[in-house]
Amino acid sequence: MKYFKLILSFVLTIAIFFALNNKFGSIPPIGKFLNPYSGVWQNETDESITGDISIPGLADKVTVHYDAQLIPHVFAQNDLDLYRAQGYLTAKHRLWQMEFQTYAAAGRLSEIIGEGALNYDRQERRRGMVYGAEQTLKKMSKDKKTMAIAKAYADGVNSYIEQLDPKDYPVEYKLLDYKPEAWSPKKTALLLMYMTKMLAGGDEDIENTNALRLFGKERFDLLFPDFFDITDPVIPKETDWSYIDVPQTPAPNSEPILDSIAETIDKPDPNYGSNNWAVSGEKSTTGHPILANDPHLALNLPSIWFVMQLSTPNHNAFGATLPGALAVISGFNQYIAWGETNATRDVIDWYKIEFNTDRTQYKFDDQWKDVTVRIEDIKIKGKESYKDSVLYTHHGPVVYDKNFKSNNELSGYAMQWTGHIPGNGQRTFLELNKAKNYDEYEAALQYWVAPAQNIVFASTEGDIALWIQGQFPNKWEGQGKFVMDGSKSENDWQSFIPQPFNAHTKNPERGFVSSANQHPVDEAYPYFVFNDGYETYRNRVINDYFNSKAQFSVQDFKDLHNNNYNLKASELMPYMLETMDISGLNAEEQQIYGEAKAWQYNNDVDEVGPSIWRQWYGKLYNMTWDEFDVEDTALDAPFTYQTIYLLKNKGDDVFMDIIETPETETAKDLFLLAFKAAAKRLTEIKAEEGDYMWVNYKATYAGHLLQGLPAFSRVDIPIGGGRNIVNATSENWGPSWRMIVEMTSPPTALGIYPGGQSGNPGSQYYDNFIDDWAAGKYHSLNFMQSNTATEAIIGTQTLIPSN
Repeated sequence: MKYFKLILSFVLTIAIFFALNNKFGSIPPIGKFLNPYSGVWQNETDESITGDISIPGLADKVTVHYDAQLIPHVFAQNDLDLYRAQGYLTAKHRLWQMEFQTYAAAGRLSEIIGEGALNYDRQERRRGMVYGAEQTLKKMSKDKKTMAIAKAYADGVNSYIEQLDPKDYPVEYKLLDYKPEAWSPKKTALLLMYMTKMLAGGDEDIENTNALRLFGKERFDLLFPDFFDITDPVIPKETDWSYIDVPQTPAPNSEPILDSIAETIDKPDPNYGSNNWAVSGEKSTTGHPILANDPHLALNLPSIWFVMQLSTPNHNAFGATLPGALAVISGFNQYIAWGETNATRDVIDWYKIEFNTDRTQYKFDDQWKDVTVRIEDIKIKGKESYKDSVLYTHHGPVVYDKNFKSNNELSGYAMQWTGHIPGNGQRTFLELNKAKNYDEYEAALQYWVAPAQNIVFASTEGDIALWIQGQFPNKWEGQGKFVMDGSKSENDWQSFIPQPFNAHTKNPERGFVSSANQHPVDEAYPYFVFNDGYETYRNRVINDYFNSKAQFSVQDFKDLHNNNYNLKASELMPYMLETMDISGLNAEEQQIYGEAKAWQYNNDVDEVGPSIWRQWYGKLYNMTWDEFDVEDTALDAPFTYQTIYLLKNKGDDVFMDIIETPETETAKDLFLLAFKAAAKRLTEIKAEEGDYMWVNYKATYAGHLLQGLPAFSRVDIPIGGGRNIVNATSENWGPSWRMIVEMTSPPTALGIYPGGQSGNPGSQYYDNFIDDWAAGKYHSLNFMQSNTATEAIIGTQTLIPSN
């Protein structure tokens, strides 16, 4: 029984850990938690999927058919009833998850976990997460139709909450001893900010500034080029940009601020990415376009996604939804399919701010402008609230000042982020759910501001397309690489790239579109696009695959989703094996060398080569960039692709020398030193664990959002893949939703994700998809065309107006 395991682990570990195992809080009341009438035992139930439920505010009845995967197929007579039902059903299956994520976004974890979350909460408040949600809400409020739908969704969530007895609260509420609060459109905006932060792209201005100060411009440009020597961009190189008639912003005579900055706030995981692609009918074995999507995100339980069908007489959409947000996010309807990958554009810039003596004003163009003060009242469970005064400039919030991660009395660093620009991203997905063709897809994108996304498209009419969508500053050459002087207006964002000039392609001659978080364009695009550490391996494997033959099937799409080829390793390991002096290897090292040489560069579960590569390259990377290990200085070492390029082409560069040794090392020396260190560690692992096969070495797991609850997590998931691989599954992140849609009429689709539809750890539907997902299997998505139950339906529930 899962709850027995929970209690055992709870008593043994006592503390709860959230996110990166930071210790928070105290023990909830055990007696209340174990109460047989209202405690954890009441959660050992399966979901109700039959009968009638009264819901206030419905205009007509709503029918909900559940299939064997617990996917609700929702049939309503109008939009407001549909999204009210979506809110109700999402809360029914995922209430704690959707609310907890809004607490995290709003910097409110201290309210439910305690003082240990205070620094996290301060960070999120200073990042402007609530401020950004408020801007989104203001913009959404001007769109009466979208706002009415957002309110209907909130009312649906609240209808479910109001029906709950405390004994029926999800187990996490009992564990943390708090109760759900009312949902609102602001919480939906916070959920969108949570995703916007997660997918914010790169933010290395401060780290780059430190590197520029330490190493100089020439060395910086060598380590961090705007374009790598190989570019296989999202938008095909042959694209004609001559129609663009708005020029790039001219560069001012501006110099970066070369301050030394010791510490930065937490950044999004750079591994968060995704794949998507679509082939035309001519390149498909069936004559129909085929589209695929697999967003690479954290492997959490409950899962990030909740799959639904949302239907009215006017539209019928199916796919993955985000608990807390409206509509289908990655999916299809009768006419089109769509999916997203992260565009990882540089949309966060930093400005040094100079204050007057009492910090009520800041210098701007030789004048003083008033700051705005936002008092953040952070409630702390069991203690008095903490008040943090966050100063705002016209750039945005002053994140770092004398009160937070800085000690300069009269200066600070302000963040400018497109996440703070008022946007109505919900309108984009509401429109996509209804769109019937390319023109309507294109029209829906205009509302999307942030995070920047590569949105792929296919239609039953035969079109395929991909837009890189977001609101992008029209930057001067080099703007945003380094911290800028916030006192000069010439350093401000002067304008934005007009939305029609965002990079895009429709029906390219090559017969396919794809994106895998690589560089969006090549050098011909007439606007500055900073190299944000773009992917350089998955994209080439995908594009090479689609250039390898004339036509592709759904099975080919499955195979590509699950492709474990490690192009990165294949481009460096043979060179290291050939170059390294092996004459002094001992017996254990010779065995590992032989295993490495026999590896065919597939990260399959039963291989040892991937483990050798991970250890060897990791040690080599750290040895190469020991110059970046500087005390009290925020620095990021160069990106993987450029590291490998330098190791192979500039092996005698001074950066190859290890600072702490008297010798002058070259790349060849580092190969041997790193190999010996890796072999030693692998030998230790073998002695401790029995082997270092990739499945055991990687040890993929799907962790509960409250880390430290092993009874609510899945560990040792047997799946291959890894970083920079199409099957991008690593320890705790990977393909969070695999979808393949063939554009038949109506579309035929497959989907799978690493979790289950239920948020209740006691349910059989909590993690029941994981084994199939790990094995590379898919589930057929039952795209119902009418409200008539089929044999695939295992239960039908009717939501009826309570009035």
